Amino acid sequence: MAKKRLISLSVVFVALAVAALFQPVPYVLERPGPLFNTLGEVDGTQLVAISGTKTYPTRGELNMTTVSVYGGPEQGIDLIQAIGGWFSPKINVVPREVIYPENFTEQQQQQESVADFSASQSDATAAALNYLNLPVQSKILISSIEKGMPADGVLEPGDVVLSVNGVEVTSARQAVALIRIPPVGKVVRMSVLRKGLVKNVQMKTVSHPEHAKWPFIGIGVDTNYEATFKIDFGVDDVGGPSGGTMFALSIIDKLTPGALADGKVIAGTGTITPEGSVGAIGGIAQKMIASADHGAQLFIAPKSNCQDIVGHVPAGLKVVPVATLNQAVKVLNDFNAKKPLASCPVNSTK
Repeated sequence: MAKKRLISLSVVFVALAVAALFQPVPYVLERPGPLFNTLGEVDGTQLVAISGTKTYPTRGELNMTTVSVYGGPEQGIDLIQAIGGWFSPKINVVPREVIYPENFTEQQQQQESVADFSASQSDATAAALNYLNLPVQSKILISSIEKGMPADGVLEPGDVVLSVNGVEVTSARQAVALIRIPPVGKVVRMSVLRKGLVKNVQMKTVSHPEHAKWPFIGIGVDTNYEATFKIDFGVDDVGGPSGGTMFALSIIDKLTPGALADGKVIAGTGTITPEGSVGAIGGIAQKMIASADHGAQLFIAPKSNCQDIVGHVPAGLKVVPVATLNQAVKVLNDFNAKKPLASCPVNSTK
């Protein structure tokens, strides 16, 4: 009888252990994602199409890199998948809240990611034009509308903000400041440009969800930068801000004689500011792996990511850190001229 009881307990223990392996865990998996050649096409559409000004032929590839994230709030992963990720050299297991902040749905995260991607294209345009000493035009846009807030149904994403309470708006920060003038409950009057037509609207403010004394209408406001000629970006199913540097390099390559890639396969990543500063990104190890698998010879990386790069560079891939767009262009020219290139220091915290 005791032996049977022991066997039964063992079976129960094994069953519980097996069941535990399939329980959801609060992590997501970062995997190498696809590369997009910013000098080329996707499904017959140019990733960066420039018209209305003189352009020059390009040769080679300037690849924007991506990371594929699996295991969002609705999807999730189990312990077996997490363990498999921990043992895989190509997968990074990340706490879910790093990618999806608390109370964020996958849809909300996707919307924010798409907005970041659009902003990166705008900032890349400004950075490239500033590098080339070409004029930059700017518009203040409504980038998002929070559902259920006063702006919902009144304003639309893409509206160009002309004025707030009769004051001409020249920056996103100014627009927000004009809306936040106390008291809560006052009416805000806005003039916006929508599809070529000026619309005058008004909304009654409510309290900001995090600061009760701040008037709030539930909008996101961003600055959108444009050239005096037309620059169209032909990829819209990617998210995040990390393509900015490669988009800027593509614009520069197409607007200047010669070929920055010079027939070679180049990849890279990094956020970009309108002034040309290259910023850190996530998932760089997976991006380097994808680049090496694609046959890239050179990878341009943010200098601020050096601590994530050292010890993770795939064999055969030259990774060069940069802090500015000017440095990135110089790296490409030096690489083509077979000049010595910098690498991340072992102690990257200095």
